[in-house]
Order: sequence, then structure tokens, then C-alpha cells
Amino acid sequence: MEKTSIQYNIMNMLSSPSLNKRDIVSILKMDTREEMDALQSLAMEVKQERVNRIVYFRGLIEFSNQCRKNCFYCGLRKGNKGVNRFRLSEEEILKAADFAHENRYGSLVLQSGEDQSEDFTDFVCRVVKQIKSRYDLGITLSCGEQSEETYHRFFESGAHRYLLRIETASPDLYEKWHPEDGKHRFVTRLNCLKSLKKIGFQVGSGSMVGVPYQTYEDIAGDILFLRDMRVDMMGIGPFIEHSGTPFYRSEAYSIRQEERLGLTLRMIAILRILLKDVNIASTTAMQVLDKFGREKGLLFGANVIMPNLTPLIHRKDYLLYEDKPCLNEDASQCNNCLEARIASVGETIGYGEWGDPLHFFRRTKTS
Repeated sequence: MEKTSIQYNIMNMLSSPSLNKRDIVSILKMDTREEMDALQSLAMEVKQERVNRIVYFRGLIEFSNQCRKNCFYCGLRKGNKGVNRFRLSEEEILKAADFAHENRYGSLVLQSGEDQSEDFTDFVCRVVKQIKSRYDLGITLSCGEQSEETYHRFFESGAHRYLLRIETASPDLYEKWHPEDGKHRFVTRLNCLKSLKKIGFQVGSGSMVGVPYQTYEDIAGDILFLRDMRVDMMGIGPFIEHSGTPFYRSEAYSIRQEERLGLTLRMIAILRILLKDVNIASTTAMQVLDKFGREKGLLFGANVIMPNLTPLIHRKDYLLYEDKPCLNEDASQCNNCLEARIASVGETIGYGEWGDPLHFFRRTKTS
């Protein structure tokens, strides 16, 4: 199909060696139907050519909401006294892994708040080893900032992916989103990502869209950071408030809530066109703003979905943001729902496949 002038402009900007924030902002601000269709069409063309229209399931187990951090945007922050803290037992996690295996999921994501204790590290390593001894499942960990030694232990236990969002690539903005207590430093987050790459993990990162003080220029900076950091996986999502945080009903928003979904979709499309063969998640937060949000994410270039396998009794206690969907659907209901949703947009589920990002193998071959 012949490309439109809008598509040629997008391609020329994103393929230019001199690509800068201003160029990316001009694409991020495209919001007419014609512009959105052009961007979406380009992203899907790249997706079809480089990763195919296959959606990989990552069964999500939110195994602990205990967190030492106090981030101003997060419902799990240590200062939120309204949270019922929990950590799943090994048996509960293994039961969720059983479900993933029985339903032909290729991978699991074990996600938690940040805990740097020796007991926590031992627990995670023990659980990962048990899962790997039972099943041939790919395992992603998302447990926040840890020491390089701890990351080594996680890797040696059998985890081969790690997701650590940078949240924002702006050090100044990072400071505004976190308290000045020595536990929240941009350079620490950055060094953790570097350690993960050095160890050999497939590294995932990402950012939020629409947090207080954030601008379109900041988001353009996030895109350039993800490109230059050469991450293999991305999680991009619209910011949703939580009443137990300092950012609840903040007056510092420059990106309104009604802008955030469209902006997230444009960001996903840009990343797909720019980075080609990475894995990009269509996040649950998108469904908060639009009941078809996750499907739209797939149609703008995403290729990963994370069905929630957390036991129902604890899902309401793991709220990074409010109005989170699927809190009352058990894993089987969630699975059936997602199958239908994914089929409705012409995508195929890669059952039984780890779905490792091709970008990782290309990156490690050339590094």
C-alpha cells in the first residue's frame, strides 16, 4: 500500500540520525484521525514484519506488596497506612505457576514491592528454583532496585528477564516524584539497569504517561532514553491516581487524564517503529481509561499481555493505582476474557512460547 505524506514524514523523522526531542514531540502531538491512522498503520507494518502478530502471555503473580520505598505516585508506598501488607506463601505462588503451565502460558512475571532483606532474596531464589524444577516457563522478575550481587543470585536461580521501569528519564522530574531521603536516587535506578544488562538479563524498563510536572518533552526524553539504553522490553502506561498518595488530585498536572490514553498509544507506536523487535506490553492501566484499552495497545504495536494470576483474596491489596480492572475475576475467567479480546483484533496467542524479544539476541550478538 502506498504511504501517505504523513507516514513519510513520520518515517523520515524516526529514521534520522539527528532525531531529537522536538521531532518526537511533533509526533506525540498528532491527534487527528488521519494522523493517528497513519501512525498506527506504520507501527503495525513494523510489528507484522519484525515480531509478527503474536501476543505472548506473561502470567502475573503479585506476590508481595511490602515496600521500603515512598514514591509519591504509587499506592504501595511505605507511607500509605491504608494498605493491608502481604506476601504470598511458596505454595500459593507454585499453585499459580501450576495454572500457568496447565493453560500453556509460556512465561511468568513475579512482581513485588521493593524489599532488600536477605530473607526476601532467599525467598525469591527459592521460589524461582522450584518453578524451574517443575516447568519450562520463562521467568521475569520485577522486584525493584537490588544490589548487583542479588541480581546475580536471581539470575543464577533461573530468572532470565528483569523489569525495572526508569519511570522518567529526567533526573529533575525523578526528584519531584520521590522524597529526599537517600533511598530514591535517579543514579541508583540507572546503575541497576546497567547491572542487569551486564549480568545477562533480558532487561525491561518503561515509563508512565501523565504524572504531575511531566511534559511532552519529558516523554520524548523517555523514548530517547529507552532507545539509547537498548532495553529489550517495555512497559508503558497512563498514570492513574491513588488516593493514598501525595499526587492524588495534584494541581501540578500538565497532561490531562483524557489525553493520557491517546498519548500512551502514540508512544507505543513510536517505540515499535523506532526499536523494531523489542517486546512491548499492553498494560492493564490502559483498560482503566478505556474498556478496550489493552486491545488498542496491541493495535498500536504492543505484543505482550500479562493476565493476572494473583489469588483473588490479595488482588485488592496490590493496587499501584485505583480502579484496577479484573479484581473479581479468577485466573480462568481472566484467561477466557483475554482470549476473546485478543482474537477480536486479529492477533494470535503464542501459547507455550517464552516469546523472548529478538532485540535481546541482536543486542547481545553485537555488544
